[in-house]
Amino acid sequence: MHLGSDLPPDVLLPPGRVVTSDEGDGGVEVLWLSDAPATAEWWPRLRAAHAASGLWPLLLDVLDPHDAGSSPWDCGELRLERMSSPAEHNSETLLARWWRSYTATDEDDDQLTAAERLVVTAPFGLTWPGLAPTPTPSPYHEEIAEQYAQAFLARNPHARLGLVAAPRGSDALVRTGWLGPANYDNDTATFAAVVRDWEGRFGARVVGLGCSTLHLSVAAPPTCTEEALAVAAEHFAFCPDNIWQGAHRDLSSYAEDLVDLNCWEFWWD
Repeated sequence: MHLGSDLPPDVLLPPGRVVTSDEGDGGVEVLWLSDAPATAEWWPRLRAAHAASGLWPLLLDVLDPHDAGSSPWDCGELRLERMSSPAEHNSETLLARWWRSYTATDEDDDQLTAAERLVVTAPFGLTWPGLAPTPTPSPYHEEIAEQYAQAFLARNPHARLGLVAAPRGSDALVRTGWLGPANYDNDTATFAAVVRDWEGRFGARVVGLGCSTLHLSVAAPPTCTEEALAVAAEHFAFCPDNIWQGAHRDLSSYAEDLVDLNCWEFWWD
């Protein structure tokens, strides 16, 4: 597949270029990248064309709009060779393993003391609570994704438009060679496996990426505090920095903001 060339004839791309990975011998096509910032009309148009093109659209944030080499999609700092396949991993197994790692009280880590870890993860403590219940599916995942894409661009007006050859958004995380959570795991496929599970359970859609951020629309979010607390536990296992270095002091306060929230955003330090 040639990036940007498999779109329906009525979908014309703005000016852009194909980005190749700089690892190994290089020359591997990773994604197509627009030259100018994305506009609100492009993401939904390309998302609608995905079934025919096989190209997943992404809104790609930039660190410095005045520095062309400040973001990995500009300079090709994308590591495909490090990636396994999301299909090789089980979401719940990963989340349970990460939970045990981040709640370990004997861990030599300056993030939190043992007592602070127990406060953060209350009421679950050290015990992985299991996956959150699967909500009733929503038929509006495309509309919600489009609305979130517009909101994302309003907050990130310098974000560029990207196209990745991928059957779904979770696979696009791997196909780009994105290393956002590399301080926790060099294999992005482990995180993609969880996102793939969320695509099925919560109607999540991958809308945007930053150098160390992930932005998802969510069609079927938790609708009450009890459900949200279970989802918050999954978020902590997936991205502990959302709690450790975010605005919330513990899972309970974090969960309050998840009720009926149609977007999930993650940041790894």
